[in-house]
Amino acid sequence: MNVWLDDERPMPQGYDLHVQTAQEAIQLLSQGGVARISLDHDLGEQGGTGYEVACFLEQGAYNGTLQPVEVLIHSANPVGRMRMAQALENARRHWKINSLQP
Repeated sequence: MNVWLDDERPMPQGYDLHVQTAQEAIQLLSQGGVARISLDHDLGEQGGTGYEVACFLEQGAYNGTLQPVEVLIHSANPVGRMRMAQALENARRHWKINSLQP
């Protein structure tokens, strides 16, 4: 499943599900079956941030509870984009390390 996380922009072609809050995205990732997710940072007053999702992915990669997921960032927030990119780079590194272990 390909997930689009954004509270304002419409879901583009190539995605299966549009969610608007960090909690919805985290719940889907927890259940498994997400192949790709594209993250916006600013999700409104009650929606949280894409950074929360990126940190969830980073933690799941670190402790081995989440399988690798393709993650894209479509946020226009430059600081939020940078923070998410760093967390996701850490997640990718952990997934790579974990895949080398028996």
